[in-house]
Amino acid sequence: MKNSEILELSTEELVARIGEERTNLTKLKFAHAVSAIENPTRITKVRKDIARLNTEITKRKAASASE
Repeated sequence: MKNSEILELSTEELVARIGEERTNLTKLKFAHAVSAIENPTRITKVRKDIARLNTEITKRKAASASE
């Protein structure tokens, strides 16, 4: 997920997307624990996407608090 895509989402959509990505991360971790997944770098990518989403939420909260 690119930052430009994240900026287009509303705050509610960001929260929903974080939930989806966390579920996806959990599934990937379980699949990797059972047997090696084809591309283990996907786990890292999902973790970074979650961090990007959380960062954008934090930015928006800080911006609304300063107003």
